[in-house]
Amino acid sequence: MTANTRAALLMMLSMAAFTINDACVKVMGDALPLFQIITLRGALACILIYILARSMGAIHLRMSGGDWSLVALRCVAEAAATYFFLTALFHLPLANVTAVLQMLPLTVTLGAFLLFGEQVGWRRMAAILCGFLGMVLIVRPGPEGFSLHAIYALAAMVCVTVRDLATRRMSANVSSLTVTLIASLTVFAFAAIGSLGDDWQPITWPLAGLIALAAVLVMGGYLFSILVMRSGEVSFTAPFRYTGLVWALGLGWFVFGDWPDTLTLAGAGIVVASGLFTLYRERAVVGEDGLAAEATRHP
Repeated sequence: MTANTRAALLMMLSMAAFTINDACVKVMGDALPLFQIITLRGALACILIYILARSMGAIHLRMSGGDWSLVALRCVAEAAATYFFLTALFHLPLANVTAVLQMLPLTVTLGAFLLFGEQVGWRRMAAILCGFLGMVLIVRPGPEGFSLHAIYALAAMVCVTVRDLATRRMSANVSSLTVTLIASLTVFAFAAIGSLGDDWQPITWPLAGLIALAAVLVMGGYLFSILVMRSGEVSFTAPFRYTGLVWALGLGWFVFGDWPDTLTLAGAGIVVASGLFTLYRERAVVGEDGLAAEATRHP
């Protein structure tokens, strides 16, 4: 098995873990308040991530002031994204909310262009525009405009974009597992404070099992995603991120009896196609830059 093949399989496992975790949380939504779920899942996830990071020797807190500022921004964005995403997930089909998040390669590319001045050609800009049109088909407004929960899904996408852009600007020597652990602790603390205003519900054994499973899946998703970065080329493995949508479609139909309508599926297809084209063009541009640099070295 080549490094890229192994990385692609790990990426698919990561997306499966995160999506099944989302399904577990959605199942618990009818029995437990949101903040109670996040608090209990977060407590277990933090313990598991700490054990993992400690065993890998990956806890490194010595960072520059700039990196700590980016970590703080990432943590706030992570906490906000968790709240908006899960609130939307409780009220919308799993596949619909997941499809909105497939905009991330496009929004991160656009954000890098607007904030960091990274070069984005007209082809990628056109793909981003097509992706936004596909997103409108997914969360299309009714006569009274966008629904509140569709807005929550969009807010989650914006927050995750901020999170990924902050991660992108961190120094290369910042430990991924350390950042993951700090972010998990932040989400846990945010949920614990929010849960003070909730009426906590008793935990049955089936619910306890779902909470434990969700925590293990979250840790597994993080672990697999980190192993992806250590195993293969990012440009090769990134398209396999879209397998999360396949899991969301299958679980939404099998567990919740939901299947998106034709317009939603068409919108999701446009978003995925636009994202794949953007990833392809980014890889092509990197290749062209490399050839140009090589030609400069050897005229």
